[in-house]
Amino acid sequence: MLEGYHGVTSGEAVDDAWPELASKDRFLRHASRVAIESQPIEQWADRVFAESNPQAKITGAVAVARMGDSAHQQSLFDSLTRLDPETLSDSQLLGLLRAYSLGMIRLGDLTKKQREVLLKELDPLFPNSSPDVNTELIRVLTFLRSETVAKKAMELIKNRKSPGIPSWSELILRNRRYGGSIERMLRNHPPTREINYAFMLRNLREGWSLDLRRVYFEFLNAASKTAGGNSFAKYLTRIRDEALASCTNAEREALESITGEDFNPVPDFEYAAPVGPGKKWTVEMVSKQVRNKSDFERGRSLFFGAGCAQCHRVRGLGGSVGPDLTSVPNKFDRNYVIETIIHPSRNISDQYSSSLVVLADGRLIDGIVTEQDGGKVAIYPGKVGVEPIVVDSSEIDEIRPSKISQMPENLLDKLNAEELNDLMGYLMTGGDAKHRQFKK
Repeated sequence: MLEGYHGVTSGEAVDDAWPELASKDRFLRHASRVAIESQPIEQWADRVFAESNPQAKITGAVAVARMGDSAHQQSLFDSLTRLDPETLSDSQLLGLLRAYSLGMIRLGDLTKKQREVLLKELDPLFPNSSPDVNTELIRVLTFLRSETVAKKAMELIKNRKSPGIPSWSELILRNRRYGGSIERMLRNHPPTREINYAFMLRNLREGWSLDLRRVYFEFLNAASKTAGGNSFAKYLTRIRDEALASCTNAEREALESITGEDFNPVPDFEYAAPVGPGKKWTVEMVSKQVRNKSDFERGRSLFFGAGCAQCHRVRGLGGSVGPDLTSVPNKFDRNYVIETIIHPSRNISDQYSSSLVVLADGRLIDGIVTEQDGGKVAIYPGKVGVEPIVVDSSEIDEIRPSKISQMPENLLDKLNAEELNDLMGYLMTGGDAKHRQFKK
């Protein structure tokens, strides 16, 4: 890239910057990494993987995660897992955890085996004596769907100390309009670190008991009584709503006295099947058809009548096999949602991926597998109106991952153009009847 520039070759530029990857000064490490990233990655990626200095390897791993692609994923993972976290300083351990995070985000998801290796390495490190390390461990372990992170994090939240109060007295004096808000917050400061823990755990489904769920929502209730600025209450409400979406129906019913939610997943209104006539909808056709105005009542009816609610919930109504769709407008744009509905097998979340279950009696069942109480396992086939098959875990010989989504590809094909527009309006507003989408 810079061959011949001022007489310095790309290789020489990497050689010049390399020693500072191990510097104790993080600003020099950053400058060195940026300089190396400006050179072709094929000239230095293998050097990162072979690096023996832990700090240089960690800094270089971040560069690989930023500039590499899926072809570098396995080598980067193998390189980082050769480090012994127990021998690293807090600063280096933070760097390692962030390198793992960036690698998983940018180079592709981990395989099942890689997840197991990483969980075995990181689970014993949590909780840590460093609050900053705990934050990063919760982030990574939640992404890895650790079975223990919820219990350990709830212990940290339950046994939290008084929050450190920042010295913001100068800010109070700068402007009377916002100075009062800052002063109120300093007098009743929120548990900011623990709120961050709760935020990271909000979509985790593994490792919860009903008692742990109670601790979680009781903490959010306590945090809501502190002062945190004009958007603070809405922020906590959004955390609460997403955490509720990850609870089972039984948990939501049991937690009503704490959450204040009047939970009943069965709709109290009539709904009807699509009228049609339908057609074979493509992503491009749907994108052109969807407008910025739609009918709320008909969209909600179609969510149930077309079978979406068999697996998905919106605002507490519907099934809990697939992801809760209430927060769709906060996470995804319309084109992504359309493509996911039309081609559901292209991007399947590991959390909701289907499996081929081999039973001891020779039966093969394809569906989404969820654990139940009493050692039971429920398998939800991808057919509208079909009840889950519940078996004892001892009856299962093998569970194989499936690359086919349980969501049918022709879900929209029974809808006419107006019905399609109304259903998409309902989904893209998260079922918010007051949204401007539905104003006449």
